[in-house]
Amino acid sequence: MFLFLPLFFGRQISNIHLLIQVSYGFIAFSCIASSIYIINDYRDREDDRKHPVKCKRPLASGTVSPSTAIVICALLILAGFGIAWFIREKFVVVLAIYFLVNLGYSLGLKSIAILDLILLAAGFVLRIKAGSVISYVPLSEWIVIMVFLLAVFMAIGKRRDDVLLKISSGTDMRKSIKGYNLEFLNVLLALVCAVIVVAYLMYTMSPTTIEYTGTTRLYYTCLFVLAGIMRYLQIIYVSSDSGSPTKILYKDRFIQITLILWVASYILLLYMKNIPIFN
Repeated sequence: MFLFLPLFFGRQISNIHLLIQVSYGFIAFSCIASSIYIINDYRDREDDRKHPVKCKRPLASGTVSPSTAIVICALLILAGFGIAWFIREKFVVVLAIYFLVNLGYSLGLKSIAILDLILLAAGFVLRIKAGSVISYVPLSEWIVIMVFLLAVFMAIGKRRDDVLLKISSGTDMRKSIKGYNLEFLNVLLALVCAVIVVAYLMYTMSPTTIEYTGTTRLYYTCLFVLAGIMRYLQIIYVSSDSGSPTKILYKDRFIQITLILWVASYILLLYMKNIPIFN
């Protein structure tokens, strides 16, 4: 879904033609991302059998045979790049970079602590770059920074989950965990959260942003960004719940409502700035 962000921030989300084009790109990207997941699961199937959740994955559980997985992976790669070729050649290049970066990640780079976080975040930046290339909507440096920081934030949450599992089970769920501990990840979470809030405030009050959007009121939306991050930290530190942002997004009503309010407020300020109260 990150492919659609350039359309949203570029005020082109109502352009049906571009929406259709990015939707085709969404399918192509999904095929390539899925092929990478198969490669990753194929290589990690033995380790995944030790994990309380990952053991249920098709290859780890034995539901799908390795040979079948390889065939499906090859078909997804062909389909992904085939669709991308008909969209735009430059999109093929971005998709190829994404594939190679994640292939390197799956083949061993994920074992290097800190580098694994950066590579995961780079994958999300390449997603918005792909959306920009397809829709011809240029990316601002701010959206690149914000997406990168948010992706690092999510990656740290996942690593924190792995460390908690290591503490409870005594087993390393991935090799890079040797380079992390709970204290280190807690510091990283606090650091990245602070940088996200400051970066978002700077984005909303940037002269370039104000000139492009035509409103000086975008900083109002920081309320929801701050509330969402505070709620996330409350869940993991006070409630001692899962540290995975994706799991929390699926089940926490506070986070969901905050996200909806952020989107709604942003739409009001960005798309309805001609109404006196919003300009």
